Amino acid sequence: MGGVSTHLPLKVNSGGVMPIIFAVSILTFPQTLGLFRLDQSSFIIFRYLGAGLAWFSKLFAYGEPLYTLSYVLMIIFFAHFYLSIVYNPDEVADNVRKQGGFMPGIRPGKRTADYLDDVLTKITWVGGLYLALIALIPEIMLAGLRVNHLPVWLGGGWFDAHFPTWLLHGLNVNFYFGGTSLLIVVGVAMDTVQQVEAQLIMRHYEGFLKKGRIRGRRTA
Repeated sequence: MGGVSTHLPLKVNSGGVMPIIFAVSILTFPQTLGLFRLDQSSFIIFRYLGAGLAWFSKLFAYGEPLYTLSYVLMIIFFAHFYLSIVYNPDEVADNVRKQGGFMPGIRPGKRTADYLDDVLTKITWVGGLYLALIALIPEIMLAGLRVNHLPVWLGGGWFDAHFPTWLLHGLNVNFYFGGTSLLIVVGVAMDTVQQVEAQLIMRHYEGFLKKGRIRGRRTA
């Protein structure tokens, strides 16, 4: 019979909130080490170890430049890592081949799998940056970027003189939602809208109520 054109659903953010959760879990480790109070020990080696742990935890304190940089890099890394776990391009390409489908200009099989892997890698870079931006918005509002805490040879004084105060020290507001919470709220809202649309279509666009006050889009 005649051929039919269709599409493959590829998500920009395949990992959802998981990359942010993984990154936060790892970045809490330096802060946990800073809780060990070894500088008051009677052994001098423990004192040096305690001072080193305190210095290390201070570098990765919440809102510090090294914490923010590590946060962004880990989110992008775990976005790619989680994608490699949940999506198998070889399996998708094999299923497309078994169903008699193909991509225009791409050979079925290995070539299709390589093409899907290349496209997903590029999309995930955008998705990782998007996740990092969403995760940084609450941090900037609460603590700021604090790039002025960098050493002088890295331009710490220049940032302090040329950047606005709210960007460096935060907006001094009480913001109780983190990046993960925002993504979950938006994801649930979008899923609810999709479920409502599906129910409207199943009920012939007549809505849930008897008088049909909740109606879908009508077409002529």
